[in-house]
Amino acid sequence: MERHSMLCATMPTPSAAAPRQVLLFSGHLIDAPDRPLPRFPAAKEAAAAQRIAIELERLAAGAADLALTQGAAGGDLLFAEACLARGVPVRLLLPLPEHEFIERSMLPCEDGPRWRARYLALKARLHEAPQVADAVLGPLRPGEDAFERANRWLLDTALAFGATRLRFITLWDGGGGDGPGGTRHMVEAVRRAHGEVRWIDTHTL
Repeated sequence: MERHSMLCATMPTPSAAAPRQVLLFSGHLIDAPDRPLPRFPAAKEAAAAQRIAIELERLAAGAADLALTQGAAGGDLLFAEACLARGVPVRLLLPLPEHEFIERSMLPCEDGPRWRARYLALKARLHEAPQVADAVLGPLRPGEDAFERANRWLLDTALAFGATRLRFITLWDGGGGDGPGGTRHMVEAVRRAHGEVRWIDTHTL
């Protein structure tokens, strides 16, 4: 109950200034160079960026909206960059302290240092600093996964503005994740909340 109260205390209060749409994103990391079975190879980056841009255009995304994502290498950063290009305010919710997030969710990917540089460049353009889960929600409980908790945090933040405002975009291969808290986990959570899902299938890139 205490953890629930803490989480609720961090949620925004809907008001007249609430965003027109809350654009929530979850997607795969760019593959590591040694990934045995390709899922989102670097060669598909440009095609993924184009498809994300198309979805944002269909939603007429703009300054009256709010974008939420983690900011990992691959889909998250492509989405965040595309949102900023359209004037959409972007809020990053990090599952881990920033240095650890970079180590785990950027540097192992193909051309990891370039993704770190893109993250830092994007961060410098944000109107608010990225929020870190531990600082907002407190330390992880025993057995709790940081990435699953971050998915719930992102979704709860979006839903706090009203379920009808939620627009979830996902860059996903339709399969399971490499560990807890992956894209599939978020897709299933949004579906349970009866949110609108816009699926960009990586197999079609």
